[in-house]
Amino acid sequence: MTENAFSSPCTPPCLVRPGARTWRCAPPPAEVRDFHAALPGHSPTPLAELPSLAAELRVGRVFVKDESSRLGLPAFKALGASWAVHRVLAERAASGEEPGPVTLVTATDGNHGRAVARTARLLGQRAHVFVPQGVHPRAVAAIAAERATVTEVAGAYDETVRLAAEAAAARPDAVLVQDTAWAGYERIPGWIVEGYSTLCAEIDEQLTEGGHVAGPDLVAVPVGVGSLAQAVVTHYRSRPSGRAPALLSVEPEAAACVLASLGLGEPVGVSTGETTMAGLNCGTPSSIAWPFLRDGLDAAVAVTDLDSAVAADDLAALGVSSGPCGAASLAGVRVVLTGEGGEERRTALGLDASSVVVLLSTEGPAANPRATGDHRTGGE
Repeated sequence: MTENAFSSPCTPPCLVRPGARTWRCAPPPAEVRDFHAALPGHSPTPLAELPSLAAELRVGRVFVKDESSRLGLPAFKALGASWAVHRVLAERAASGEEPGPVTLVTATDGNHGRAVARTARLLGQRAHVFVPQGVHPRAVAAIAAERATVTEVAGAYDETVRLAAEAAAARPDAVLVQDTAWAGYERIPGWIVEGYSTLCAEIDEQLTEGGHVAGPDLVAVPVGVGSLAQAVVTHYRSRPSGRAPALLSVEPEAAACVLASLGLGEPVGVSTGETTMAGLNCGTPSSIAWPFLRDGLDAAVAVTDLDSAVAADDLAALGVSSGPCGAASLAGVRVVLTGEGGEERRTALGLDASSVVVLLSTEGPAANPRATGDHRTGGE
């Protein structure tokens, strides 16, 4: 916990850490944006302004970054997978390794695995994707439709990651392309994080286009293992001067590993439960993400499945297609700014009636349906 961190009365639980806004880090590589711009079919995803949410939250303006369609897939994950696989294949070519198809191995709650499988198919490679218990058969079928081998695991996400890593290590033609890191496995997850930086660069451009605003005052990001949040922190904390927005992480109550870790000041694993926010159902923060989250996040909150379902319905009514993982951003901001103790937290985060809030809606409503039969879907 940072020196100025405090918990305030709030249900669901949250933590505010005002001292984080002064922390700085190195920027992401500039070439990532150009790489994505050159991909066939790539275009920036929409940034929608929703005045009714601004009125509800008592801020100046609210924008939603809509990732319901990115490179032909219903989530932002293709940004990280495409850049990481590009780096993997380029490195193998430069090292003089035997040419021929590589098997890209990964574990997933849905969207990352499908993105790796799609990238492999388009580049003439193979993919082997491990999925944990609870991922809906339609999500599994979507991965298989990318011509990937799919192994379903009777266990939680962390166990699935372990089995995928073991499978990749057992084959000389295989490479693990995982979006979480641990000691000894950090370079490829770092490339995935770099890939996500394109999303933030687009937000900057879209906010300034047409005389909008110079930048946000608050950015809310859904968190699983924390890779996207690491990218967001890196983007906004690498600026040497100018506006430094508050950064809020949002997790399911059933899997709030980042919130728990921030409260203790060190990374911890938590036992995860069932949640419709399938892609956020992760029990351990990524090892490379943790230092960025520890030092760069201003606030963290855990939300209920009902919170995210209501937020998804409300976004749909306003023309933004979002599943519960993407809608978690709105759910979290509602808790932090309007729940019990909201005025105290609003002041601590430096927000007022003129503030600009950006919500990252990380996936669309068909991204990763849950096996529980819930009408909503998941997949951050």
